[in-house]
Amino acid sequence: MASLPVSAQTEILDLRHFSARQLRPLLEREAQVWRQRLRWDYDSATELLLEYLESRILTGFVALDRGRVCGYTFCVFEGNKAVVGDAFAAGHSLVGDVEITRLLLVHILEMLRHAPNVERVEAQMLLFNAGELAAPYAAAGFNICQRLFLECDLRRGTTAAQLAAQPHGMPPELAFSAWSPQDYQPAGELIHAAYAGHADALINDQYRSLHGSLRFLHNIVRFPGCGIFQSQFSWVLRDRRTGAMVGMVLCSRVGPDIGHITQLCVAHAWRHKRIGTLLLQQCAASLIRAGYVAITLTVTEANGPALHLYRQFGFVSRHRFDAMVLDKPRAIR
Repeated sequence: MASLPVSAQTEILDLRHFSARQLRPLLEREAQVWRQRLRWDYDSATELLLEYLESRILTGFVALDRGRVCGYTFCVFEGNKAVVGDAFAAGHSLVGDVEITRLLLVHILEMLRHAPNVERVEAQMLLFNAGELAAPYAAAGFNICQRLFLECDLRRGTTAAQLAAQPHGMPPELAFSAWSPQDYQPAGELIHAAYAGHADALINDQYRSLHGSLRFLHNIVRFPGCGIFQSQFSWVLRDRRTGAMVGMVLCSRVGPDIGHITQLCVAHAWRHKRIGTLLLQQCAASLIRAGYVAITLTVTEANGPALHLYRQFGFVSRHRFDAMVLDKPRAIR
């Protein structure tokens, strides 16, 4: 797509025209916003993204204000699906320029709308407040739902710390084990089964197939987009009698003393038996022993049972953001 003037001072250009060196100051500014808003150390994800940018393989756009890089957006492709990976703009203010971010999204969504091989588009704008970037997505026909960023204080005397210190009261037929690479296949199978018919499978279609669930799991464990995976804080719960995995909790490090739960799921046959609480207790206890002071996670606002579990454990809402999905009508594919 050719350069498109947004105003007298602003242009939108192809991302592949720019080097990692040119984009580094903007990405470092964005990492500062992640730390301020979500207590999230985004440096590892920034460095990985800069490697991709240097290879010029990402599809997206850059905003220039009077010739200075002030915003960017990109997407990644998974078969016939595109995922809007990020969108961010910053002028003189650290909080960023939402208007330029919206303009960048207009461009990338228009491109994806006309991409003949793209049948589905997904996006989650974790860094922005719900509604802040909704207009370009709504105008393009996306379904929008709200998700919550929750945080739990693990310091002494808090609800979570007290629960983590209590005896588990675990059924005798169950046993915990720390995450190991041998858990990949059964964990992927558990994720796929646990999310069958779930609202989150409407947001992330990886949950709808075993292949997609394994890919989702691989991304969590191998890449820093959701923090640096920590096997010592990630736990699997099995039935001693059969060896079957009945639940798991996966945890990453997003700050020096901040953990982030990237996945918590329980097999259907074991629901309503406090398995979710047991997993949270085990994860929180291991984090507390290691000196962590807080743990975060994201949850779909309409997921009432999960939200109730987290709030009972001591999680509170820090931030509300949007998740967007578009399944193209067949006529425009």
